[in-house]
Amino acid sequence: MGKLTSEERVQILADIVGIESVNDHELDVAEYLHDLLKKHDIDSKIIKLTDTRANLVAEIGNGSPVIGVSGHMNVVSPSNPEDWQTPPFKLTEDDEGHLHGPGAADMKSGLAALVISLIELHDQGLPKEGTIRLLATVGEEIEGDGAKAFQKEGYMEDVDALIIAEPSQDKIIYAHKGSMDIRVTSKGSSVHSSMPHLGYNALNPLVDYVHRINEAQAAIKSTNEQLGDPIVNATIFNSGSQVNSIPDYAVTEFNIRTIPEADNAGYQDLFEQVAKDVKMAYKDSDLHVDTYMSRPSVFTNGENSVIDLAQELGKKYLGNDIPKEASPGVTDAADLVVDKGEDFPFIMFGPGQTSQAHRVDEYVEKDVYLKFIDLFEELLTQSIDKLK
Repeated sequence: MGKLTSEERVQILADIVGIESVNDHELDVAEYLHDLLKKHDIDSKIIKLTDTRANLVAEIGNGSPVIGVSGHMNVVSPSNPEDWQTPPFKLTEDDEGHLHGPGAADMKSGLAALVISLIELHDQGLPKEGTIRLLATVGEEIEGDGAKAFQKEGYMEDVDALIIAEPSQDKIIYAHKGSMDIRVTSKGSSVHSSMPHLGYNALNPLVDYVHRINEAQAAIKSTNEQLGDPIVNATIFNSGSQVNSIPDYAVTEFNIRTIPEADNAGYQDLFEQVAKDVKMAYKDSDLHVDTYMSRPSVFTNGENSVIDLAQELGKKYLGNDIPKEASPGVTDAADLVVDKGEDFPFIMFGPGQTSQAHRVDEYVEKDVYLKFIDLFEELLTQSIDKLK
């Protein structure tokens, strides 16, 4: 059967953009892709995590080496639909050749490009040797449950290289920071503000907690040549319900970007220790630290044949010299490559500009999307040859 037409390629993207998988309902995307792959005699497996959320795995070829390709099926909320110039969940092309819709860049175009590349390679009887394994995940925008499940179930054990098609058409990412989301709550006792001695103000110890975390972070001198410094931000702070009542509850949330030299475990210990220190300083305080998301940093050295080939093909198809860089952002690689070493060939490279992720009127350039399908087909087949 060979190649799909440009219209067919765009229609597949339109179909999955039309599925409202806003941090849920990835099962609907998985079922669509399962049916699409089946039409081309490619077996795939839906792995349900909940009633509405499921990973999808599919393979073409056989034997080693094994190249993993991955993309997430969820998207972030389009926020206020009335702010969009186009209907959010209807892929719409504008006069400049931009395809608009939630996930058009982040990252349904990358996912579609990977799936279509597998279909077109399989229809040509490729690869002759080696395996290409698709790992389509749930929950990347939140907690990474899909990637965690794939790693736990052993789908990465025999993988010799990993390509994630996040929007990054202008750079090839080979390492990135980790990420943590930590919620700290303080409990007190509410009374009238004219009689504070009869209750306990939950706000006071939490204000000091944030101050102590900021001081501790300022004292951390760890850095990484590729990833830079670790980052800590308190981003949410709420307490009380009425100005003349002592708050019995206060909560703050932090986002932390970690590096190997200042890792997730170290920050977990820091936040727990500061909670103990505040409890000692504030009699009757009641603090609780809840780390509800933790994804480690990914650190590979960026010296391998897959990156070299991606740069070569980027120049061929996109007409630009594509630099290789480390990134402050986080991908599913945080959970997929946890058992791999620094020499492991990992890249994040896909259609869409990083700046388009999570934006109103998000778009991918149509010609870039189409070019990446052909780019991926060469990248996958030639990478197999280089990894033999």
